[in-house]
Amino acid sequence: MPLIGDFQIENLTLALGMAKAMGLDNETLLSACQTLEAPRGRMQLAGRSAQGAAVFVDYAHTPDALENALTALRRHLPESGRLLVMFGCGGDRDVGKRPEMGAAAEAHADVVVVTDDNPRHEDAATIRAAIMTACPQAQEIADRGAAIEAIIAEARANDLVLLAGKGHESGQIVGDIILPFDDVTKAQSVLAVKGGQHE
Repeated sequence: MPLIGDFQIENLTLALGMAKAMGLDNETLLSACQTLEAPRGRMQLAGRSAQGAAVFVDYAHTPDALENALTALRRHLPESGRLLVMFGCGGDRDVGKRPEMGAAAEAHADVVVVTDDNPRHEDAATIRAAIMTACPQAQEIADRGAAIEAIIAEARANDLVLLAGKGHESGQIVGDIILPFDDVTKAQSVLAVKGGQHE
């Protein structure tokens, strides 16, 4: 079962219990578990860099979700590896969570890149600055595509990379415009150009 994180195991356990209550037998349930995949953008393995770093995409867009995602990945991190995270916070949303997201990244990741994530009608630089009050050592890269390129380039063998916040989303909201953008597609494109493998 290619599931990472306690939340995924909890969801699976609940689903198995419901299926069992509906009368499905153990053999059928165990067989189904062998082919499970995480939903798109939920701790999804996008691929591996040429150096061997695994790149994951997750929808984690709250402080708790980011902490949980980083903690889950840390459990799978080889001793010599680093945990890298790229994320941002949405505009026209809870401003109080921005430094909390920064604090979660600062506490649980070894390398942090702060970028834009649906700034909507707010000034994106102001959003990034609020995040970085709690993670002043983070690298700031406004353009999300450039941030993905940079964090994958930074990754070494045995590192794990988390691209957090957008998950399954296929657009970047700037003002009233939705610009096409997909973390999984961008990561896989970068990996392909750099000689890596995508899933």
